Amino acid sequence: MRKALAATALVFALSTPALAQNVMDVADLVEKHGPAVVNISTTKMLKRGEGLPFALPDDEEMQEFFRRFFPGAPGGRGPMQEIPARGAGSGFIVSSDGYILTNAHVVRGADEVEVKLIDKRTFSAKVIGADSRTDVAVIKITANSLPAVTLGDPTRLRVGEAVAAIGSPFGFENSVTAGIVSAKGRSLPSESYVPYIQTDVAINPGNSGGPLFNMRGEVVGINSQIYSRSGGYQGVSFAIPIDVAMEVVGQLKAGGKVSRGWLGVVIQEVTADLADSFGLDRPRGALVSQVQEDSPAARGGLRASDVILSFNGKPVENSGDLPRMVGMAKPGANITLQVWRKGKAQDLLVVLGELPGEDAIAGKSGKTYSRDGLALSELTADQRRELGIEHGLLVEEVAGDAARAGIRVGDVILAVNNGKVATVEAFRKAMATVPKGKSAAILVRRGEGSLYIPLKISGD
Repeated sequence: MRKALAATALVFALSTPALAQNVMDVADLVEKHGPAVVNISTTKMLKRGEGLPFALPDDEEMQEFFRRFFPGAPGGRGPMQEIPARGAGSGFIVSSDGYILTNAHVVRGADEVEVKLIDKRTFSAKVIGADSRTDVAVIKITANSLPAVTLGDPTRLRVGEAVAAIGSPFGFENSVTAGIVSAKGRSLPSESYVPYIQTDVAINPGNSGGPLFNMRGEVVGINSQIYSRSGGYQGVSFAIPIDVAMEVVGQLKAGGKVSRGWLGVVIQEVTADLADSFGLDRPRGALVSQVQEDSPAARGGLRASDVILSFNGKPVENSGDLPRMVGMAKPGANITLQVWRKGKAQDLLVVLGELPGEDAIAGKSGKTYSRDGLALSELTADQRRELGIEHGLLVEEVAGDAARAGIRVGDVILAVNNGKVATVEAFRKAMATVPKGKSAAILVRRGEGSLYIPLKISGD
């Protein structure tokens, strides 16, 4: 027993100086690089009285109710009003002449952006550009000789390595939290272009856009998201690798937008069983399940059932690697793809197209009127992030069966008969299997909660 106690004391004695050293390292880091971290406040003026986000009911008494309490409703009373909606986040200075990095969702739609430094000086900032797909934004203040961070190399990060974050959670400026790297190269269901750094650093609302430091005092990531069932920190947070962010920053500074390569395929993971059926030595690559018509992939000779093994000489180990490789390549680039086809590898030359911007995608037909009386649109990445969900279809109009079932405009459809639906086409296919006179269990997100609604198909 004494020997055990002595051993415990020895371990504690040996570990305590190391722990103290780590704490001192964080303190030194904050003292040296903390002045380059900024607090960002945004203001967006919302017009109250422009109209309701839904059609007025047919009932005259209900119409009068909405006109009285919502002055902007058609035929309503009362003057137009502008109400300021305020937001907050973090950022960090990357050059002494005032360029600052933050998250796109921090400054999205803002009419005014204000930056506050650690010395209490405040500046009005201009948004140079923002990219929703990677959630990276560049803003600029008019100032010189500012403290700037040192950028590191995220590829050198090791799982288990100590890291620290500085930001403004819940408005508490220049708050410091520390932890370790939990994993690298994480793919999130709602994001295709970022190999996230996963950490256990405490990140909360207001930390968004702040820097993630390694213990050498270098920024290795931008804190962006958390995984949470409660809306607050639960031990899993994600940062955008700084090398990925800086590739985006270069394009934003040059032209205010980001151009990405486009291949035009639908892919899936190669499982052990699939690898065996295709004659692959092990599960690897990206299996092509669909080739879009008149796409770069179609013109380059790609076929469904091909397994893409490498992209311009870089191995594709997992299907999630491919979208990032394609997205970071320049439109018009000549790319050599190594594919596995009919038991052997062969090379294909593909000329990449340009991925349409999110605005262009949103302008396309993402809406459908189906037999059940719904008009739906696919959620954008921004909407999914704001709602904290991975997929869903926004209900824009309701009639017929759907209206009788109780589905409302503004609901988000998550699943049909326990099968998730992330696209309008997936919803259409799921509903096509429901016979006339039968019901489908529709899982909808409404407000902060979710509920199942039985949707009976009448065939009208």
